[in-house]
Amino acid sequence: MLSPSLEDYLEELYRFSLSNDIVRVTDISQKLHVSLPSVSKALCKLKARQYINYQPYGAINLTAAGREMGEFLVERNRLLQEFLSLICADCDIAVEAEAMEHYLSRKTIHSIQLLVKFMQNNPECYQKFITYVNHQQKI
Repeated sequence: MLSPSLEDYLEELYRFSLSNDIVRVTDISQKLHVSLPSVSKALCKLKARQYINYQPYGAINLTAAGREMGEFLVERNRLLQEFLSLICADCDIAVEAEAMEHYLSRKTIHSIQLLVKFMQNNPECYQKFITYVNHQQKI
């Protein structure tokens, strides 16, 4: 299991890898607003867990396990943002999803995914929910 911090690093590595052939320590440092030594330390930990191939001062490449986990982390974040929008959360959705994502079990994530799909496939139920929310906000 990865710490929330290592999840953030791997998630950003995955995002960078989707649009860049080469990912460097400075890319991650700038994106996450952390120091270069902090990134290097995290990369060593991810390498030890076999999520990346990395040599100091070189390019960073995701392993198959790293790509799989990175994809899960990005999808989890997207799902939580979609869920928060769906329930009409009055918050900074990106920040709230980031706060939630590290502390929910895979079973809970799966349940949220089922609820989101249910609401998408049953617009009449979702509309009843929206009507209810709007009514509650007026009270």
